[in-house]
Amino acid sequence: MSLVETTTNDAPLVLGTHTLRSRLIVGTGKYDTLELMQQSLEASGSECVTVAVRREKLYDPTGRNLLDYIDFHRYTLLPNTAGCYNARDAVRTAKLGREILLGLENPGADWVKLEVLADTKTLLPDPVETVQACEQLVGLGFQVLCYTTDDPVIAKRLKEVGATAVMPAGSPIGSGQGILNPNNIRICLEYLKGEDPDYPVIVDAGVGTASDVAFAMELGVDGVLLNTAIAHAKEPVRMAHAMRHATEAGRLAFQSGRIPRRLYASASSPEDGVIDRTSN
Repeated sequence: MSLVETTTNDAPLVLGTHTLRSRLIVGTGKYDTLELMQQSLEASGSECVTVAVRREKLYDPTGRNLLDYIDFHRYTLLPNTAGCYNARDAVRTAKLGREILLGLENPGADWVKLEVLADTKTLLPDPVETVQACEQLVGLGFQVLCYTTDDPVIAKRLKEVGATAVMPAGSPIGSGQGILNPNNIRICLEYLKGEDPDYPVIVDAGVGTASDVAFAMELGVDGVLLNTAIAHAKEPVRMAHAMRHATEAGRLAFQSGRIPRRLYASASSPEDGVIDRTSN
């Protein structure tokens, strides 16, 4: 089987009732122009893009609408609650996002990326408000993708209240620090997938470059969600290409299984027939 066949034969990413071939989800904010955003989305290969319902500037300075630059036949929109600091606002924003997407006849109307932040300095999630909001949104019929810390206990609690997917942060939003605590991500994976191996876990936030994406995928997560790493790169379209291939490379590496780490060297070539080191 060729490498191309191996890649294309990978199982899709299933998030509730949504099925995606690409395991990379990208944001739509922070681009210098709408055209650059559009080109970057295409280069990323993503099928799902997230839009901040409450914070996003839907119109640029010339009055053009962000949504006019997203092909609804190509991308499923994932509305998010960025900018919310309590469960009440997050639920209200999710309802608003659902109404907007229902009007656009986009299939993303039935899900939401839940963000409930604790403060403006770190933009880290408020775990208590996040759990409360998740529980309420599930009760309202939403499929909830939960942005959270890399705390395995909170991740487990979010799954228990009905989250469709749990999305632990690699590091603070927009920081570009990559995966700061891979052991916590590993424990999240163990807690969430131990008896439910298909349960989706996605790293969200903190990615700085392609190697961060590949590393996250090599840990065994099901996908990566990012925005700033592409939008604020010197060349966003080129970086979007890199993120796309890093996602695929990391996934292939995880499925292939890395070799064990050893303290000492292990020769690549057979040692049979080597010249006797004692002879001259």
